[in-house]
Amino acid sequence: MARPVIALLTDFGTRDPYVGAMKGVILDVCPEVTLVDLSHDVPPHDVRAGARLLAACVPYYPAGTIFVAVVDPGVGSARRAIAAEAGVHRFVGPDNGVLGAVFDAAPPKRLVELTDRRFQRPTLSRTFEGRDRFAPVAAHLARGVALTSLGRVVHGYERLEWPAPQISGEVAEGVVDDVDRFGNLISNLSRTAIEALIASGRVDVHLGDHVVPRLVATYAEAAAGEVCALFGSTDRLEIAVNGGSAATHFGAGPGTAVAVRRRRDV
Repeated sequence: MARPVIALLTDFGTRDPYVGAMKGVILDVCPEVTLVDLSHDVPPHDVRAGARLLAACVPYYPAGTIFVAVVDPGVGSARRAIAAEAGVHRFVGPDNGVLGAVFDAAPPKRLVELTDRRFQRPTLSRTFEGRDRFAPVAAHLARGVALTSLGRVVHGYERLEWPAPQISGEVAEGVVDDVDRFGNLISNLSRTAIEALIASGRVDVHLGDHVVPRLVATYAEAAAGEVCALFGSTDRLEIAVNGGSAATHFGAGPGTAVAVRRRRDV
């Protein structure tokens, strides 16, 4: 039988004891688990960034993986603590939107509020539910405890509002949705959404008031220091500088307008 997998996503960083404490709690309950760090560098309190990162990783994990996502500025408040089965995976975390992007893609088959204290630490800190509630619950799931044993069944979950691209036969308008550590400006315009526009003829890519010189297939097609547009690993249009940071070059970030327009040559 394959070892159970628990994948952790937090905004805790790695300099403090928080992630280590969560791992200790998990291993104490389920020593045979394989622990994976998705990331602990989500910007502090940035639920939206955590939701995007989680949704980008989930499709590549084996069926049965348990994801624990703790980006939780409302820790200790009245927001629910939940666990769910969605698609072929299970998820544990606060009901504050951090799980919402995953659930929008694969609606939960079962969703429970974590009300049964038997599967949590005896003393529950109101400032560290990652250690005292979410970590032990994930470990018990890995040991084979049924999702519905963890608490009462609930319906509905917290959603985040995401800017929707506006697409026609002549223009596709979106925004920068994310900036990766290389400074690439990743938009919310997917390849599938705009491929017909691109295939229809020559197009110009705009970032705010700037025209991006060309659309390429790989970073290496652009000269060192050259600005370009391409579809990255998530198949979304991004603005990049080969060997540099487009975010710094343009002073741009999330929310900056991105557009693809059919070129009117004269």
